[in-house]
Amino acid sequence: MVGIIVFVVLLAVVVAIVIKGIRIIPQQTVAIVERLGKYNKTLHAGVNLIIPVIDKVRLRHDLRIHQETVPSQSVITKDNVAIGVELATFFSVVDPKLATYGIANYVGGIHNIVASALRATIGKMELDEILSNRDRIQTDLRLVLDQASENWGVRIDRVEVLQLAIPSDIQNSMEKQMRAEREKRAIILQAEGEKQSTVLRAEAQRAAVVLAAEAEKQRQILDAEAKQKAQELEAIGKAEAIKHVAEAERARIEAIKLAGLDAQILAYKSFEALGQMAEGKSTTIFIPTDAVNALGSVGMIGKIFDITNPK
Repeated sequence: MVGIIVFVVLLAVVVAIVIKGIRIIPQQTVAIVERLGKYNKTLHAGVNLIIPVIDKVRLRHDLRIHQETVPSQSVITKDNVAIGVELATFFSVVDPKLATYGIANYVGGIHNIVASALRATIGKMELDEILSNRDRIQTDLRLVLDQASENWGVRIDRVEVLQLAIPSDIQNSMEKQMRAEREKRAIILQAEGEKQSTVLRAEAQRAAVVLAAEAEKQRQILDAEAKQKAQELEAIGKAEAIKHVAEAERARIEAIKLAGLDAQILAYKSFEALGQMAEGKSTTIFIPTDAVNALGSVGMIGKIFDITNPK
């Protein structure tokens, strides 16, 4: 009976020791194990075995990104303005061993180094630059924090400026300055608009004058071309008329020839026409040589004139 009790007790002790030697580590978590007070190994996610009593889990680290808000810090700018700055830091543990043995409290260390770096960075900048260039503050702080936390096993992922507290009198002055700047910009924009409008009107007028000149030039060219065309058409018409008259005269002569009229008959007809012409007021009459030869003598001509003009 005593033996059974002893066996059960020993079995319970063994089971307890075995259970105590099993460590289950969650995802994105690591555990630092010390053996007899000295760093032994790092346990990662999953089931891990340690030696009970000899091995001990010193600390567990969450490997996810942590967010810590740094309390508002009062800092003085380069132009001697006291402002309050509230920051938020985002960091993660990258070396659990260094985070355990490199610094006692890396969160507190981050707060302190942020406050120190913030004063150094803000002290080099004027208020207007701080308000308009927060990205520079965040970048400078991240560089300083990365260098300072390199031996802590912690990486600073991001630094954000949450709030800037400005004294009320400075804020009122800034608001007045901003209103003045807005009014100035409005006046400048109005003047620029009027200038641009004047320039556009002048350009429009110049373009209108140029277009009018081009139109007048084109009109003159078209008038000249029209006159030239009319003259050409008139010349062509006269030429055609002369051609038709010549063709008609040639046709008449051809018709006379075809009719068989001899030269004497034609001459007689001509002198009949001359007689009619002599009845007029003309005192000089030109007689073609052919007609004179056809009549045969100057006496015939005189007779004609005697008949037609007794005087």
